[in-house]
Amino acid sequence: MTAAVVGDGAVVGRAARPAKRTHFSLCWWLGWVLAVAGCAGSPPSNFFTLRPLPAADGHAAVTGGTLGIGLGPVTFPGFLDRPQIVSRDGNNRLALDEFNRWGGTLQDDFLRVWSENLAYLVGTSRVLIFPTEVRFPLDFRITADVLTFEGTPAGEAVLKVRWAVLDPRLEQTLAARETSYRQPLRPPADQAALIAAMSAALGAFSEDVAAVLRGLPKPTAPPAAPLLY
Repeated sequence: MTAAVVGDGAVVGRAARPAKRTHFSLCWWLGWVLAVAGCAGSPPSNFFTLRPLPAADGHAAVTGGTLGIGLGPVTFPGFLDRPQIVSRDGNNRLALDEFNRWGGTLQDDFLRVWSENLAYLVGTSRVLIFPTEVRFPLDFRITADVLTFEGTPAGEAVLKVRWAVLDPRLEQTLAARETSYRQPLRPPADQAALIAAMSAALGAFSEDVAAVLRGLPKPTAPPAAPLLY
């Protein structure tokens, strides 16, 4: 408490500190109200996953099959390695949607759906994703570099991928391609429509890979090395 001398010399006290506390409390309360209002006004986040081909999605689980297929490694551009869904907002500008995100990672989701599509299209359950323990002989191994997989200002989903089919026994390249796919977004052209179009582009890519696999002769095991005595 501070004191002041008035008139006849009497000392009169005045409480300055409580006023400061009151001002601080008021500021804190206003800040809390604004913070709560801001949180309450933020829209909830939506989480998405890619879907397999409609025929593969509604089909019974694939069992059996003699063809062994290994998928991977599959690489993605660094700008797609994030939880937010990415669209291209111009030639050199990207738009990150903070409120629409992947349920996991785009790379893992791509591999999961790609493996489901190929299992259905080729008719084999012997499909594995690298890196994993190889539990059966592989006839083909497919590697891929995803160059583009995003929405565009033109209202499309675009997938551009460079891929190769290898003989895993001899590490020889049997086929190599670079292919692009564009799928228009259906009205209302929102994020759900973008994910559906991306799934369709991945489905078209899966069909092309399956067609190449069906056209290749099944690799034979190399002859055993002669025994040396």
